[in-house]
Amino acid sequence: MTTALIVGDLQAGIVDNYPFAAGVMPVVEKVVAAARAAGIPVIFIRFGLRASGLDVSAGNQVISGLHGAGTRFHAESPETHVHPRIEPLPGEAVVLKHRASAFAATDLDLILRAQGVDSIVLTGVATGAMVAATFYDAADRDYRLTVISDGCADGEADVHDFLVGRVFPARGADVLTGEEWIARQ
Repeated sequence: MTTALIVGDLQAGIVDNYPFAAGVMPVVEKVVAAARAAGIPVIFIRFGLRASGLDVSAGNQVISGLHGAGTRFHAESPETHVHPRIEPLPGEAVVLKHRASAFAATDLDLILRAQGVDSIVLTGVATGAMVAATFYDAADRDYRLTVISDGCADGEADVHDFLVGRVFPARGADVLTGEEWIARQ
């Protein structure tokens, strides 16, 4: 089994402006360091939309709202870069996505398959958006899944708790704390 660590949407404009996102950074920093030490590929996912709005449908209220929130979610903005506390190393993949799932219209699956990855460890924000969407997309692509429970967070704590406590395990994922996952490496 070949594993990759996915770090989703922990970018400057999110971590620096949303306390729930900032709260996972100490755990994610440790998990990223452990993955690197174990030779596990780390793949960073960043979310951004075109400043012009060409990729924003008026019918999608969530995406329209994010686009309208100023430059924080515009792909060209430094606010969409991976947070400097977990800055990618040379050679580590950074995937730009335009929707919730890290697989939606990106080359993530190609990168994973090219490296022989069949198992994914998920971290990031928000649990009810990027993590859940990527989780279901990865499951449909037959990846084995692990979710780092304290390496994910949501602005709605009950949504996070329900997903990591009930939904993800019921769908066959291992749900571990960062320390539990690190101890297995």
